[in-house]
Amino acid sequence: MKSNILVVDDEPVARQSLTDILKLEGYLVVSAPNGQAAVEHVRTHAVDLMVVDLKMPGMDGLEVIQVVNQSSPDTEIILLTAHGSIETAIQALRLRVHDYLLKPASPAQVLASVKKGLERRNRSVTSASPNGVESTQEVYTLKDGTSVDLSRRQIKHKNKIEHLTPAEGRLLKVLMENEGKVFSHRDLVLLVQGYDTSAREAPEILRPLVSRLRHKLEAFPSLSEKVVSVRGTGYLYEGE
Repeated sequence: MKSNILVVDDEPVARQSLTDILKLEGYLVVSAPNGQAAVEHVRTHAVDLMVVDLKMPGMDGLEVIQVVNQSSPDTEIILLTAHGSIETAIQALRLRVHDYLLKPASPAQVLASVKKGLERRNRSVTSASPNGVESTQEVYTLKDGTSVDLSRRQIKHKNKIEHLTPAEGRLLKVLMENEGKVFSHRDLVLLVQGYDTSAREAPEILRPLVSRLRHKLEAFPSLSEKVVSVRGTGYLYEGE
């Protein structure tokens, strides 16, 4: 089945170019000239992945992402910008983006990012077995009975439930599935967000995400100290 992709860019040439590149790869592509049109399309159509420009008049890319995160949380998002900055990367990270590409991105970069995003979406959509029961390897049960369901991005203990954002869920999944392994900041940005960054920028991008995840884990004693910072290097998950 072909994937549905939405291209959002106020520049006609860039919008048409991206649309043509993706159509040639066999994707079903629809384009939107502004943020409002994009949001209306996502509310009424299934969109597997969206490529959205950051700087647009009216509703900009980050505002579009905020709305799409609420109305279509399974849609993977690639943010395009001609104004690369660490602040924008951090904002994008907080808003759950699959990737962050600087314009003009080459066709090869765009296609590689789209392919990776769709693969990740397909993995998350098919992580449950056909009868609706989650795969056992996606669920960790700790000694005190705390359940970590990485497929649903949900932590439960007795009557307490905490939901994780997609980025928080991916971060915890990488760490828990590699108990005791130290990941560098740069590796985690790549594994969790799907884009490469410098060793200098990576800690700044990652810090707010780790902080939010730790805050949620504090409600569960068996998890509260498990995500450990390795000074000057990165993070690891300490097992029981």
